[in-house]
Parts: sequence; C-alpha cells; structure tokens
Amino acid sequence: MSGEMDKPLISRRLVDSDGSLAETPSEAPKVGILGSGDFARSLVTRLVGSGFSVVVGSRNPKRTAGLFPSAAQVTFQAEAVDSPDVIFVAMFREHYSSLCGLSDQLAGKILVDVSNPTEQEHLRHRESNAEYLASLFPTCTVVKAFNVISAWTLQSGPRDGNRQVPICSDHPDAKRAVSEMVQAMGFMPVDMGSLVSAREVEAMPLRLLPGWKVPALLALGLFIFFYVYNFVRDVLQPYVRDGKSKFYKLPVSVVNTTLPCVAYVLLSLVYLPGVLAAALQLRRGTKYRRFPDWLDHWLQHRKQIGLLSFFCAALHALYSFCLPLSRVNRYEVVNLAIKQVLANKSHLWIEEEVWRMEIYLSLGVLALGTLSLLAVTSLPSIANSLNWREFSFVQSTLGFVALVLSTLHTLTYGWTRAFEDSHYKFYLPPTFTLTLLVPCVVILAKGLFLLPCFSRRLSKIRRGWEKDGGVKFTLPMDHALAQKTSHV
Repeated sequence: MSGEMDKPLISRRLVDSDGSLAETPSEAPKVGILGSGDFARSLVTRLVGSGFSVVVGSRNPKRTAGLFPSAAQVTFQAEAVDSPDVIFVAMFREHYSSLCGLSDQLAGKILVDVSNPTEQEHLRHRESNAEYLASLFPTCTVVKAFNVISAWTLQSGPRDGNRQVPICSDHPDAKRAVSEMVQAMGFMPVDMGSLVSAREVEAMPLRLLPGWKVPALLALGLFIFFYVYNFVRDVLQPYVRDGKSKFYKLPVSVVNTTLPCVAYVLLSLVYLPGVLAAALQLRRGTKYRRFPDWLDHWLQHRKQIGLLSFFCAALHALYSFCLPLSRVNRYEVVNLAIKQVLANKSHLWIEEEVWRMEIYLSLGVLALGTLSLLAVTSLPSIANSLNWREFSFVQSTLGFVALVLSTLHTLTYGWTRAFEDSHYKFYLPPTFTLTLLVPCVVILAKGLFLLPCFSRRLSKIRRGWEKDGGVKFTLPMDHALAQKTSHV
C-alpha cells in the first residue's frame, strides 16, 4: 500500500518521547535544559511529550545522549543556550558558577531554576538558590518553578501526582511565559509572588507531613496515657494485690484495650472545635471576628485527627479478630470448660450477656463502617467528585452519626460495670468512663444547638447577621420568602 496508509501508526520518535498521541510540530517552541541528571531527563520527556522542541546542554554530550529521548537534541552547553529563550537550569547550586562563562549568551533569557537545597543547605544559606542564580546572572530573568514536582510525576504525568506548580519571579512577563509552559505540560501554575518567595517555595519539599505533626503527637500522647492507665488497672493491680503475673497482656490485650479509647477520643476531638466555634459565634453575635489561633489551628487539623481516629479503630478491629487465635484465649476457653464440668453444669448461658455482646459488636461494626466512609471521602480524588452539600453531609452529618454509634458502642461495652465497686481497681474508674467525657459533651452541645432558640440565631449569624446591627434580616418562614433589609 502506498500513501498515508503505509505509514506506521506510532512513530519511533513518538515512542521514545513519552507515548503522546501528537507528533512534535516543526514550529514547536524551543526550550533549553542545562543538566543531565534524573530530573533533567524526566523534564525532557515531559516537554517533548507536550509538544516542545528541546535542546539539552551537557559537558559530555556523547556520553549522555543515549539517556534522553531521540526527539531531544543533546549538545554542548554553549550551543544549547543560543536559540532558546527559556532555559531550565537543572543543576545543583554548587555548579551554578560553572555557567558564568555563558553570561553573554544567557543575557536577556529566562532561566528557570528547578533545584532544591538539602535541609542543611537551606538552614546555612540565607538566600534561596533562585536568588543566588539571579545574583550570578543579573542580565537574565530568573523564575523559580517545578521544584516541588518529582521526577516520577514528570514521567507518569500529573494524573499520578500533585498538579500544582508554585512559580515566583520579579518579572510578570517571565512568570506568564513559564505558566503557559506549565499548563501545556498538564500542570496547574500557582503564582507565589516575587523571587523573594523562592526561599519559601524551596522549603516546601523539605517539609515532612507538616499538617500531621500536631495530630500525630496528640494521638501518641493519648495512646501513652491510656496504655499506662490500662497497664496499672489490668496488669499492675493483680500483681500487687493478688500476686498474679499478667504481664503477658502487654503486647495484645492492653494494646487492644487502648486503641479504641484513642480512636474514640480523637473522633470526639474532630467535632469539639466546631462546637466551640459555634459557641463563640453565639456569644459574639457575629461571624466576622477571627477565632483564637489555637482554635483556628485545631479546626485546620480536623482531617488529620479524623484519619488517625480511623487508623486506630481499624487496628482495634484487627486486634479483636486476632484475639481468638492467641494462646491465652485458648487456655481461657479450656479452663472455662473444666470449671463447667466440675460445677456439673450442662451449659452456661446468660441471656443479658449474650444480648449485650451482640449489640456491642453490631454497633462497633456500624461505627467502623461509617468511619471508613468518612476516611474514603477525605481522599482528594473522591472529595473532588462531590459537591459541597454532599461533602458536608458526609463529613458533618455522617461523622456525627459515627460519634453517636461509637458512644453507644462504648456504653454497651461498659453496661453496668461503671456502678460496680469491683471494677474500680486502685480506686481508678474503668477506662471507658474516661473516654465518655469529651464525646458526651460534644453530643449534648450538638443537641442544644438543635433547639430553635439556638439554631435560628446561629443560622442568622452564619448568613451575615450581626448582634450590633451591622446586618439585619429575617429568615424565610413557612416556605415564603420574607423581605430582607440590611443596614450597613
């Protein structure tokens, strides 16, 4: 066959570039890259796949040419910076000075700094890598970008990584040009202001889960507290009073008793700041005053606290499933059977205990299932598919349902043991009574806010009404829209 039909469906250049479905046009914008490391190779792959003509500058082009797609031109650094107007500097900070010999050729061009300092370098240097590069080449326009994007994300595409690319520069035209390139590559540019912000941008990849530090410390503190408390009650008290060694409970039993306490308290701490915020708004009579910093930070960490609550609840479920497999449980079953035979009883059946355990397990499963739904909807890919009303219903309404189910689960577990003297070991109350304090406060406060005298006032405040007369209007009644008046 002749003509167009005898051409291969996918060209060799297309396969080598990135598997894109579009050939690089002959008039594609040309981009230069200085550097031949892993990030530079991934950057070339994404640029070629996005329709750019790329020329790579290397000190040894013959050795590094095979590492890049065939659609990219690999040459010496001096030749690579001649024609492109935008040049990516994919080199470490200590190698910037080696480019000073190209100052004349780089004059008037846009240099995109993609480097990241180590944590020690970030603390040692007062200026960012981008600012240092700008001081070496005052005749160039320096833009900081792409430093938060990993080489893996560049190769696999923005669908498998973060889409946002912070950009900062002192020249708006340069930022606009780089932003257009970012969009052409499938990412989302975020304007971070002038080049002074480059130090903040370079600090982003150095942060290790910044939003998780306080919630993780909170969860760890609660775990240590409840673990020590359960150790004193379940292990130390029998050993001191009766001489029974129950230290075998430390790896599994005490941990399994501690995990639901932590999960339950953490879940209540997710909804306690909302109650405090509502109380503040009712007291102030306005929503336009800032919350205290501690409450504001608490509100911002609710997602992490909720996920840690789900993590502890899931571990509790796994530990509970493993309990029947433990050797201790087998010995206890055998001892119970021997006691039954010696007591000459045909069977042991306590109706109240059977119902209690059945209800206890059912409520626990329902609470864990609701928590699982909350955790899944916290994922960005799921949350983005929900509108605000759906997301609010899941996170607020179903979250409160999960708290109520967890409270019923705890109450069913405790049953009447909170009123029996034998369960106050070392005069310490049962652990579940401690965990009920915060959740019960949250549930009671939520119930109070549902009363018309509070709910209507809170609704008016959140719609802009102010107690001092800044904005006044009436809520619609009986499905009829009332006339709204405002006084500013």
